[in-house]
Amino acid sequence: MELKEGLIKDSYELIIKELQSIVTIFYLFLVGMGMLFKHQKFSEFGINIFQYADIFDFLIAPFQDYVIILFTMASLTFIYLLFKLDSYWERKCPRMYYLFSLGLSRKSWHRAYKLLTFTIALIAYLYFAADFYGRLFRSSINGKEKYTIHYTDDKTISGKLIGKTNNVIFIWVDKKVKILPITDSIREMEIED
Repeated sequence: MELKEGLIKDSYELIIKELQSIVTIFYLFLVGMGMLFKHQKFSEFGINIFQYADIFDFLIAPFQDYVIILFTMASLTFIYLLFKLDSYWERKCPRMYYLFSLGLSRKSWHRAYKLLTFTIALIAYLYFAADFYGRLFRSSINGKEKYTIHYTDDKTISGKLIGKTNNVIFIWVDKKVKILPITDSIREMEIED
């Protein structure tokens, strides 16, 4: 009985450690996706976000825009299913798979090649999707609500909000980007109707 409890405890600890690793890797992947999507979004306006953002901005980037999380989940699921479909096809129709792969499926290095190909395809797909996201955001900026920033000295600036970090606000004013440091001199920021 004691041996059985020890095995259950060891199995439970192994599952917890594996789950921690999976969650950590997934979170790091989300952060990387957040960085990529944020970079592409701001680069459409000529802004290098890496000059203005700190590490905290990137750690929470995936959670500031639900599109990043949804896209990441959909992309990973799609690539996983594609990989499984490829494996299924290789197992169920080996002759057709052999012909389709031009005879490479019987080479010793084919598995590594297939994994590398799927990894490169995933990276390219994510990059082009982030680029599309940035261009889509840029084209939709005119439809966004207008913000007015009031300073303590009664100065105001109105424009479309591109985004912000912990230290700066990016506003689109008359087809130009205004980069405003967040300081105590900003009294309030309001959305205009």
